Amino acid sequence: MKTYRKHLITALSALTLGACALGAHAQTTEQAAAPVHHRMQHQKPTPEQRAQFRAQRIARLHDALKITPAQENTWNAFVASMQPPARRQHDRAAWANLTAPERMAKMIDMQKQRTAALEQRQGALDTFYSVLSTDQKKTFDEKAARFGHGHGHGMRRG
Repeated sequence: MKTYRKHLITALSALTLGACALGAHAQTTEQAAAPVHHRMQHQKPTPEQRAQFRAQRIARLHDALKITPAQENTWNAFVASMQPPARRQHDRAAWANLTAPERMAKMIDMQKQRTAALEQRQGALDTFYSVLSTDQKKTFDEKAARFGHGHGHGMRRG
């Protein structure tokens, strides 16, 4: 009976010691990883980094589509139309002095401007898409399904 008790106590001690060691290891791993995750989450890319990333994406798409010299002009027009608009600084003081209906009217006007810009992009897209071959259209459709994800369109990357 005493032997059974000794074995039980020894086994429980070993399990407890193992669980403590595992918990300490997990805590050490989390602490080491936390600063990197925190830093990555709040670090915004510079305008130069965004432009470089955009250029790399455009180059990969150009290569994936295998753009021919005959398609190069429409490709260039398409790429130019897809450039993001320059960021405008809003005069917060001027907005603060507007009444609620005036602010709403201003927001509607800004949305109309965005819609007009999208319609211009649509025209360039239609023109470019019409000169693509069937295989190129298939590739473009696959790649275009991922356009905008993670870049301020509802999904955030860490």
